[in-house]
Amino acid sequence: MNPAISRLAGKLRDADCVTASLFSEIIRDACWRLPSVRRTKDFDRLEQLIQSAAWTDAALALLALELPQWRLRQIVYDAGEWQCTLSHQRELPDWLDEPVEACHPDLCLAILSALVQVRRDGASGTEDGAANFLRMDCPIDMPLCCDNFS
Repeated sequence: MNPAISRLAGKLRDADCVTASLFSEIIRDACWRLPSVRRTKDFDRLEQLIQSAAWTDAALALLALELPQWRLRQIVYDAGEWQCTLSHQRELPDWLDEPVEACHPDLCLAILSALVQVRRDGASGTEDGAANFLRMDCPIDMPLCCDNFS
């Protein structure tokens, strides 16, 4: 497990609100794909959102740029906390999907915590979603027809 990602997850959990330095730290430590999209309109939009301190919109834009194969499945406010659920297979029923969930009293920090959680779960050396892809496409047990039609 990447110690920088674990430290970042703890920092997000303890933070009260988003700051420019915290957002920069997330980009530096958890956003490995971002340098490859620096010359796009979406990246320019992300920079504008960060400069204007539109943190929730910036977090959603960062999520779209950094984890394009993950989708926001649900955001719920309950008992004083925002619960953010990211899904790799959003069209599947909840019980078949393997979502990542994070919660925080601040909406932006809940979204960023979910992003960091995806990185932490996938930090074992596989590309994002590669383990999920293998699990879904290579089942351990496979139905087999054993009838003799001859």
